[in-house]
Amino acid sequence: MHSAPDLLTRWPVLDVAAKSRRLRDSFHLSSGPIAEALDALAPAAERAATGLWRRDSSVWSADPAVQRTIANRLGWLGSPTLMADSLDRLHTFAASVKRDGFHDVVLLGMGGSSLAAEVLRAVLGVAPGWPRLQMLDSIDPAAIRAAATAPERTLYLVSSKSGTTIEPNSLAAHFRRTLEEAGVRRWADHFVAITDEGTELARRAEQEGFRDVFINPADIGGRYSALSFFGLVPAALMGLDIASLVGWGLAMLSAFDPGSCEVAANPAAALGRAIAGATLAGRDKLTLLLPPPLEPFGLWVEQLIAESTGKDGAGIVPIVGETLTEPAEYGRDRFFVRLRMHGSYADELRDADIRALKEARQPIAELELREPSALGAEFVRWEVAAAIAGALLHINPFDEPNVQQAKDATRTLLDRYMSQGRLPIAPPDRTTADGVTFTLSSAAREALGSQSADTLLTLVGRGDYFGLLAYVGPDQALADQLRAFRRGVGERTHAATMFGYGPRYLHSTGQLHKGGPNTGVFVLLSATPRADLSIPGEAFSFGTLELAQALGDFASLDATGRRALHVHLPEPDPGLVHSVADQLLRHMRGSVRSVRL
Repeated sequence: MHSAPDLLTRWPVLDVAAKSRRLRDSFHLSSGPIAEALDALAPAAERAATGLWRRDSSVWSADPAVQRTIANRLGWLGSPTLMADSLDRLHTFAASVKRDGFHDVVLLGMGGSSLAAEVLRAVLGVAPGWPRLQMLDSIDPAAIRAAATAPERTLYLVSSKSGTTIEPNSLAAHFRRTLEEAGVRRWADHFVAITDEGTELARRAEQEGFRDVFINPADIGGRYSALSFFGLVPAALMGLDIASLVGWGLAMLSAFDPGSCEVAANPAAALGRAIAGATLAGRDKLTLLLPPPLEPFGLWVEQLIAESTGKDGAGIVPIVGETLTEPAEYGRDRFFVRLRMHGSYADELRDADIRALKEARQPIAELELREPSALGAEFVRWEVAAAIAGALLHINPFDEPNVQQAKDATRTLLDRYMSQGRLPIAPPDRTTADGVTFTLSSAAREALGSQSADTLLTLVGRGDYFGLLAYVGPDQALADQLRAFRRGVGERTHAATMFGYGPRYLHSTGQLHKGGPNTGVFVLLSATPRADLSIPGEAFSFGTLELAQALGDFASLDATGRRALHVHLPEPDPGLVHSVADQLLRHMRGSVRSVRL
């Protein structure tokens, strides 16, 4: 790894030194009730920061085998320097795509390896005259149809670290067929692969003559890959100032140097210590407070924290997308992190709410985004923080054992489908007159006793969180009803709430749901698509794959003793979602009013 002075001076055009100076005062902490836990962690935090800087894998484990595995997952510490050296290639590639008349870019990916690109698109936008980018991380047939563009003017990015991820590979097969049916003779000229060396995707891309292949270092995990080819190839295609993004990443990396200051003053390590200290003090619900322009960044933080720490019965529960409410409505399990835009008037309007939280002695960390392209620094800050928090909590932040569990469950179901012609679906606990089925997990059924399935939410207790997991397409009316349902649960239980679209969450927060603390109560919602789509070369359709993933994840939640309810709708109808929400919420304490949008 480069020394801090080298990071500051090696790429003068990136102005890293000036950016690094601007980061020195970008972290503030009002510790309140976690002050004692933070003080106790100080020596261990110094050791963790020093060990991370030196890439010493003994920071996370004393087991030599685990240390060797971790040593092969620390490449993200050198990723900003690799990208600084790759700027010319990225610029040349993006310019050629623009020159050849591509109007749209569709990113086919899942989880952390594609979320960073979506954050950059949503927060920074697309530069004038550059191709529009949309991320397709859903296999719902309606979502696939909604992503349709003029194929002869569309570039498809197939983004997969392993090269075997079923969703992007299935989507790639679909869009190859789309190109061929549109009469595009050289369909491979419309495909670009981003993957690790030696993967099946890399081999296929070379054999079939993809327009380009970007090989990412294998020692960079997907959720730590924001400032790698996974994040910056899409950014370059949007015409973004990738040099500034990389410069800010290098600036945060240099500011992290443990030799330059104590952990408490370190803009990256201090966040990791604060997160771990809050968790050890019982405040494991890491709640992000973001202004509307930065809300997409919360999805990236959510997957990083959940997948890095949620395992072996422990973990941090990241909460994004909740509406800020009165301090008295929050329990003692919250730790707040506010990210504000420098000089934003909208952020200043929230200052009174932040003061109210501090006066209520809620612990809160405040981060300042110096300028929009300083997202490059925030990616690095949070990656460092996740790694240090893992060390302090004795968690290996670089593996994801339960992600594979859900993949295996899905594969088993698909094998059954191909041999029997149908998915094995257990008899529901209840079926309504409009065809909605309710199926409880074993743990939920045992906890409820003689109570019916629609009383599941009465199980949400102090210190629990609620997770709403939805396998539906991009219908705004559906999204509104799901948002109202989540809000209703929060208002009635005062518990932290999570929301995730499947199968996206399987590659991120799904690790926490099954491997983290057993404090979640889940409603998993799926729906039979109104119109299905076949998958070229497969015996099953996208709709069947989507349902198999929902059933597989529910089986995984069941196998790990989670309190969960699977609700399946005969069609993706907003009215049915509203009805289900009413049925579940009417059993909660407090008012029995219908949830209104």
